[in-house]
Amino acid sequence: MSHPLWQPTEDQIRHTNMADYIRFLAEEYGIELDTYPPLHAWSVAHPEDFWTSIWRYAGIIASQPWHQVLVDADRFPGAQWFTGSRLNFAENLLWAAKDEHLKNKIALVSRLENGERRELSYSQLYRQVAAVAAGLKRAGVGVGDRVAAFMPNVPETVVAMLATASLGAIWSSCSPDFGINGVMDRFGQIAPKVLFACDGYYYNGKTIDSLPRVRDIAARITSIDKLVIVPVVCRHAPEEIDITNIPGAELLPYFADDTETLAFVQLPFDHPLYIMYSSGTTGVPKCIVHSAGGTLIQHRKEHLLHVDLKQEDTLFYFTTCGWMMWNWLISGLASGATLVLYDGSPFAPQAETLIDMIDSERISIFGTSAKYIAALEKAEVKPRQSHQLERLKTILSTGSPLSHESFRYVYRDFKADVCLASISGGTDIISCFVLGNPCLPVYEGELQCLGLGMAVEIRDANGHPVTGEKGELVCTRPFPSCPVYFWNDPDNEKFLDAYFATWPGIWAHGDYGETTEHQGVIIHGRSDAVLNPGGVRIGTAEIYRQVEKVDSVIDALCIGQEWEDDVRVVLFVVLRPGLTLDETLSKEIRTTIRANTTPRHVPAKIIQVPDIPRTISGKIVELAVRNIVHNKPVKNIDALANPAALDYFKNLSDLQS
Repeated sequence: MSHPLWQPTEDQIRHTNMADYIRFLAEEYGIELDTYPPLHAWSVAHPEDFWTSIWRYAGIIASQPWHQVLVDADRFPGAQWFTGSRLNFAENLLWAAKDEHLKNKIALVSRLENGERRELSYSQLYRQVAAVAAGLKRAGVGVGDRVAAFMPNVPETVVAMLATASLGAIWSSCSPDFGINGVMDRFGQIAPKVLFACDGYYYNGKTIDSLPRVRDIAARITSIDKLVIVPVVCRHAPEEIDITNIPGAELLPYFADDTETLAFVQLPFDHPLYIMYSSGTTGVPKCIVHSAGGTLIQHRKEHLLHVDLKQEDTLFYFTTCGWMMWNWLISGLASGATLVLYDGSPFAPQAETLIDMIDSERISIFGTSAKYIAALEKAEVKPRQSHQLERLKTILSTGSPLSHESFRYVYRDFKADVCLASISGGTDIISCFVLGNPCLPVYEGELQCLGLGMAVEIRDANGHPVTGEKGELVCTRPFPSCPVYFWNDPDNEKFLDAYFATWPGIWAHGDYGETTEHQGVIIHGRSDAVLNPGGVRIGTAEIYRQVEKVDSVIDALCIGQEWEDDVRVVLFVVLRPGLTLDETLSKEIRTTIRANTTPRHVPAKIIQVPDIPRTISGKIVELAVRNIVHNKPVKNIDALANPAALDYFKNLSDLQS
């Protein structure tokens, strides 16, 4: 059995929310569960008792109690949660503004790449939400209307979302680096009544003007009655923003109305809150509708128990408004914590930019992507030597599997006493299936535990649950943050096909993984990207983990190419500037892969490319490259951050022999 990289002390465990929750169950319910495995088993076996306990432990605010916790528990999808209850999502995130001890506490810290810094207290945030909600009401926005945002990660975006939720309207957002077609593919489907859009944003040392795209978007989406321009670049001089040639546009300072008080419309638990989007790399993005109650109770569970988020914490996640981690981050307000927002390049002006922020903002929970951690190591950044990291207790990583080497890097060069929680879920559930746990040890390459209340299994090709073997990650029972439906999918045809086509009544998430002897989980990649040379299934993450050990390689993408009635593994690599792939480096890559995996994992072809195509949220797009290599069309390049990178994979002579 391998040794843990980190183990919490008994004192650390005793002071976690997880330990407090276990004591709560004993005192309030008479349930004695002293370790995590029986706690998880109980949470899955007794969903009504478990989710009721989360409601109570989290202190969820509702104007009306539920009649029944779970209706149609055997219907999946179709089960209903907390029927009869009425609540408001925004009210649950803004309660601290009415607390005498917390109202003047900092709720949001905003940091931009250009160095600008702002703070908002909970009471200031509340007042701004009230003013924007009044503007939305004046614009005719009510229950069920859609409000969209083409915005960077700044406080005004948070304010607009909370104002939207306070009225019972539905919020949807994407970041301003989306192209016009990418925005149209999303907002064009949901017909928003109001659009919030920035005048511009900063990225990688540049100032980008958003107004030409905003003008085009507003002209093409005819449902938009009001376009609200938010000064970001011209925040100190909004009068310099020329909106005379944008019909229906109004600057945010004139749209907001600070004369009205904030009222929270009370709505059913399953009332729509967010419309999220699938990546869209295989066609027009699917519009995934998430409920207010399901999102709230799931995020509260994850924040309180799996992340150990407390009022005294400062929570940060490097994300844009086009990734579900933004929605997840903002729910941290419900814990009365301080949130740090950052917009810009994480490596501008230097690789240590975000690490500097950990110290200056006293961040205790730092969230990022696996790619960022790998990039820090490649840049030879060693925060343990250069920074204090005094309050840092947790590092969260998601977006793609975190390699074994990145686990070692964190504990060797970042901080030794920290809970490194690699987490996995997705936009589909606006939360996680597999998470961290401040009471459990961290093992190299493993996600610590299955999420409480989530009946997750790994199943083989025949649908049988397996342990210690690779297979499909599934969820066998309903959970509150299951989407309520897809937009414009009246017969649920797209919804059922997306998750329940493989095994009716069982959610197939599309991840390829395995459970471990520690009852943790290893994610080997996406199921649809699994390689199959000689009939042996290989997760792409297994290969990426080895390639990351090769210092000359800074990025990689792996596909299976159909070849001579079989599949051969093809690896594309991006090398450090000035390097060229030669026989020596190719041999080093192959030797590294072979030494740590199997001969089946060794690529038949290794090809150097200048760039790897990624979605706007930073995920590599193996399927798109596979289609290019096989001369098949890529249906939606607007979902990509760098669509021109696909050209590097067309008609490669190396793949013709």
